[in-house]
Amino acid sequence: MPIATPEVYNEMLDRAKAGKFAYPAINVTSSQTLNAALRGFAEAESDGIVQISTGGAEFLGGQYNKDMVTGAVALAEFAHILAEKYPVNIALHTDHCPKDKLDGYVRPLLALSEERVKAGRNPLFQSHMWDGSAETLADNLAIAQELLEQARRANIVLEVEITPTGGEEDGVTHEINDSLYTTVDDAIRTVEALGLGEKGRYLLAASFGNVHGVYKPGNVVLRPELLKELNDGVAAKFGKQSPFDFVFHGGSGSSEEEIRTALENGVVKMNIDTDTQYAFTRPVADHMFRHYDGVLKVDGEVGDKKQYDPRTWGKLAEAGMAGRVVVAANNLRSAGNKMK
Repeated sequence: MPIATPEVYNEMLDRAKAGKFAYPAINVTSSQTLNAALRGFAEAESDGIVQISTGGAEFLGGQYNKDMVTGAVALAEFAHILAEKYPVNIALHTDHCPKDKLDGYVRPLLALSEERVKAGRNPLFQSHMWDGSAETLADNLAIAQELLEQARRANIVLEVEITPTGGEEDGVTHEINDSLYTTVDDAIRTVEALGLGEKGRYLLAASFGNVHGVYKPGNVVLRPELLKELNDGVAAKFGKQSPFDFVFHGGSGSSEEEIRTALENGVVKMNIDTDTQYAFTRPVADHMFRHYDGVLKVDGEVGDKKQYDPRTWGKLAEAGMAGRVVVAANNLRSAGNKMK
């Protein structure tokens, strides 16, 4: 199947919300990790989301120029070709983009997709994220309004993060404290600024104690039941039941119970990066240790080309990461739920 059209992506999100499941959103940084994500979704019979962060896009752009837009566009175009060979629907998304990177990342990508749509084509990406969590809520929502209008014109869904997620993501750091919990007032102000769909569809990354990375038990207190409070508070004021399509950030390392509660309360997308990074790298480390004298020219020897051939350890990395995507799809109930 090809990359999801705007219509298919909207249907994917609607199905997830109605069915109380969510799509794994897998960060990729190369054609190898893209293949691993696509393979995992196909093996799980799950539609899914592939996403590129600012740091990932810079890496994809090559270390000579480190151009984020070039990196993101190149992988997206590659994905449009590659995804046709996989029997699942895949949406392309750009992950966290703070204010100082908007002009070098999301705004040019939105403009590119808007031109494609004007020419009768589909947008290059299906959604983009604006991370204004480091700004005041007023400034955050003012920028979100501008981006939402541009996204609407390009048939793209906007993701907004209105309050901080703890930990570090591509150089943006937030402390782990009480600010990691979105309030009903925050949610109401979001609706007042962005509407309930009539101004364009958006996904809401609300904070319920989320932290990027993986932490030992007890270091992070997740309260996914908070999402119901936000939905109920907005429904009471505006009359629309379950108004939000929620995103679960900092999903790596979460317990199955926390994930289930989040799904019951409206999460349709969960970001997974740290766990899939490890799943990709661990088989490579294993290979290098097991074949030390093959991958290195030790003591004047010539090594073993079959062992240091990137395809040898790359296939192991792909399989490891694909397996973790399957686990995520099962945890999020998207496995076996692909659109026909």
